[in-house]
Amino acid sequence: MTSTDKTSPLELYRTMLVIRMVEERLAKSHQRGLIPGACHTYVGQEAIATGVCAHLDTEDAVFSTHRGHGHALAKGMDPGELVAELYARETGCSRGRGGSMHLFSPEIGMMGTSGIVAPCILQAAGAGYSSLVTKSRRVGVAFFGDGATNNGAFFEGLNMATIWKLPVLFVCENNQFATEVPFSTVAGNDSVAGRGAACGIRSVELDGNDVLAVEAAARQAVARARNGEGPTLLECKTYRTRPHAEGMGDFTYRTREEVEQWKTKCPLARLKHHLLTHNLASAAEISAVEEAVAAQTEAAHLFAEKSAYPAPETATLHVYSEPRPGPHREAPPSEPGTRELTFMKATWEALSEEMARDPKIFVLGEGIGERGGNFATTTGLFALHGPERVRDTPICERGFVGLAGGAAMTGTRPVVDFMFADFVLDAVGEIINQIAKMQYMSSGRIKMPVVLRGCIGIGHSAATHHSGSYYSMYAHFPGLRVVVPSTPRDAKGLLKTALTGNDPVLFLEHRELMTLKGPVPEEEYYIDFGKAAVVRAGTDVTVVALALMVQKTLQACEPLATEGISVELIDPRTVSPLDVETILQSVAKTGRLLIVDEDFAHCGVSSEIAAQLADRGFDDLDAPIRRLNGKPSPTPYSPTLEAAVVPNPESIAHAIRALCAE
Repeated sequence: MTSTDKTSPLELYRTMLVIRMVEERLAKSHQRGLIPGACHTYVGQEAIATGVCAHLDTEDAVFSTHRGHGHALAKGMDPGELVAELYARETGCSRGRGGSMHLFSPEIGMMGTSGIVAPCILQAAGAGYSSLVTKSRRVGVAFFGDGATNNGAFFEGLNMATIWKLPVLFVCENNQFATEVPFSTVAGNDSVAGRGAACGIRSVELDGNDVLAVEAAARQAVARARNGEGPTLLECKTYRTRPHAEGMGDFTYRTREEVEQWKTKCPLARLKHHLLTHNLASAAEISAVEEAVAAQTEAAHLFAEKSAYPAPETATLHVYSEPRPGPHREAPPSEPGTRELTFMKATWEALSEEMARDPKIFVLGEGIGERGGNFATTTGLFALHGPERVRDTPICERGFVGLAGGAAMTGTRPVVDFMFADFVLDAVGEIINQIAKMQYMSSGRIKMPVVLRGCIGIGHSAATHHSGSYYSMYAHFPGLRVVVPSTPRDAKGLLKTALTGNDPVLFLEHRELMTLKGPVPEEEYYIDFGKAAVVRAGTDVTVVALALMVQKTLQACEPLATEGISVELIDPRTVSPLDVETILQSVAKTGRLLIVDEDFAHCGVSSEIAAQLADRGFDDLDAPIRRLNGKPSPTPYSPTLEAAVVPNPESIAHAIRALCAE
């Protein structure tokens, strides 16, 4: 071995020393008030990050937890960038957007740390899945604490990695405590390696303070992953010798004596002793390393302290990605004789076309493989593209949505087919806390091209767990695009846009529209997000309707026309972004606005449209804005009850007549 070999004992010592000295400096800086937020140090656990990362290339993807400073430094992050991030400066690795718990440097394969426990497990599995799809030898690595092993993501992630033989390394840093709760008191089986073995994954228990043991185990695990032999779980027994976070009390849940006893097992002292007693390095060589690292640490601090804070005007940049360049042809008008397709067939055609064009698109979902899905969304695609690109999943929505997030972060384009919108609520944390925020937290350096598609809406006596819509909820969160088409033509064009963009998209398809037929151009086209459709021109009243309510309103328009009431019907098509301008232009002409939405009124999309029109279009209104919504109740089963909770053509027509009479 040479001195430049990251696995040589002296280089391992150097890496551990960088972590230790930077962390000790950060602890002092926290006391001085230089760190405005939390500071979770890695002191005592340096051997684990060092031993594992010694075998990783720049292209390998590391996903970490809130205690991630050591992982970032071991992966190759410049100490100045790390310190500057905790000092909240624009030169920080996350440009001041993350702090201690949110460290991003995709340029070196540091794909992010998280203040939420356990998402890193699923994201690393996603990186492994990207490797599978792209046929690369890239490895995904998750570092997490013992507390994460009580989380469902642990079992879901290990299971998926095992059944698909993903090139992933799961590294549990078992430091005995989840925040301040002893692991032994919250685990029926406190052997993490034993839990992994029960999931069918190769599992190894290690002394996490012995860097040579960790390095040897990681060497074998990474080689297995690169050779297609599947994942490995390493349980590294260790201990943090500083508090959970700087400034927190430490001795209400553990004793000073216990901490002092663990300090005698310091991984740096152990390796230094090994270097000297086995003549692997001289005292002078070790001293030179220590002096160099001390100088590097001081330089990092000075760099960070002199760096500027981010400019306030950049606070809202990178919530969404820039539109992808390319020849996106808008949908042409439907001429007489245009072929007709069902809504279902139109979306299938969009997915089929884009999968043929882009080999990085793959689909995950329950029963979407050979079977083709409950709604024929993937019929025949398994035969064309194989199981890696059309993948049947276990019933673990949080698991495969989190995996999709990690896959998108590492260069592929997952489509999650979740069947019913109610089901994906199990994954709402992954969608809102991870997928929606990733581009922003990484300052736009990580893209998130995930499409999450499935059925919404009331009908077929599906009752309360197969009838939700939830677009109002998702539209509330920055970073997500929310699409709700009402025609086959729009569904195809909008899905093609979703499949070629770089933002996460909730593509929500009303179940009662699946068999609706309509004109769909044969030529290729796309429909941009944020552009409403004027479905029907009129002069007396503007009606804004969503999804199935567009069709119900159309049914109401014909009898109203015979009464002399001219309705202008607008379909927003996307609720995030929402095209308010088109609605304003219509209301300026008609003077009246009715919003028809199957979903509940309270805190819904109809509330947002009404508020924006009252704010910006008040002077054009000749009557109050009215809303017609579904009843605020869970969806009942009986057809008579089901019909009573949603608007229908008759109730829509009645609401329009009443508004026109005001």
